[in-house]
Amino acid sequence: MAPTSSATPPRIILDCDPGHDDVVAIIVAHRHTNLAGITTVHGNAPLDRTTYNACVMRDLLDVGCGVHSGAERPLVAPPKFGAFVHGESGLDGADLPEPQAGADSTDAVGFIIETCRFEEGLWLVPTGPLTNIALALRAAPDLADRIAGISLMGGGTFGNRTPMAEFNIWADPEAAEIVFGCGAPITMAGLDVTHQFVLLHERIDQVAAIGSDFTTLMSDLFRFFTDNYISRHDHMPGAALHDPLAVLAVTHPDLFEHTERHVTVETRGAYTTGMTVIDRRDISERGEPNARVLDRVDADAAWQIVLDALASVG
Repeated sequence: MAPTSSATPPRIILDCDPGHDDVVAIIVAHRHTNLAGITTVHGNAPLDRTTYNACVMRDLLDVGCGVHSGAERPLVAPPKFGAFVHGESGLDGADLPEPQAGADSTDAVGFIIETCRFEEGLWLVPTGPLTNIALALRAAPDLADRIAGISLMGGGTFGNRTPMAEFNIWADPEAAEIVFGCGAPITMAGLDVTHQFVLLHERIDQVAAIGSDFTTLMSDLFRFFTDNYISRHDHMPGAALHDPLAVLAVTHPDLFEHTERHVTVETRGAYTTGMTVIDRRDISERGEPNARVLDRVDADAAWQIVLDALASVG
């Protein structure tokens, strides 16, 4: 598959919980989209820290948009964080510079609603728990008809937090249920495809070899992320680089193979809460497709796009 991108960069709101892989999503979005804003949510770390990390990246990249902090907890349950993967800071592994300023606002949901009502055809690209997106859709259901779509990282046919639940969906399944049922076009980058895109040590060496201050910082972050990932898995050769695929699905759709599926979210199972139930049955009784489920990615081509984006900074 030859990687392609649209002639006009898509206009997106990136909703994230940085997170090592969210940082890569921000870098790719900065390079290949027209960022309307970055919104932050609880997830890989508490909201104050995910917002701090987003502000660090805003300054390092000189991103020309605001950062808006959002939901500090899920819709129903207490918050559950990802320190076991990303460290207590959400970005362990390097000494980050302090941001020049904090968030531009503390109303991510209001920002999403106002921006999507003002400007039709935006993409929402959430790479963390879906709380902000669900709150915006619940308060303003008309957004589903105004946006170009929602390209999210989450779900899959297997789990990474429980046997059946991927972290982002597990962290707020009620929010995910709202999003998958909203009627907007949805693209789902789940674990089935993100585990094909792995941050190997030789790829980290390529980042370090660029030799800039920025890529040295990033390679330090990547080594922590990858070494931690390898230590927690039996057979993973590196860290699954989940979140940039949600951005690349918008900017470089030809990198992917996909299937149109009906996807629902389990919210009440004793062992399956947070599971994305992807209807793969070959019978007429299956639900009508409500999501474009990404099945395969050209990982080498995707990595080259990430590497070029890293090299372009500064």
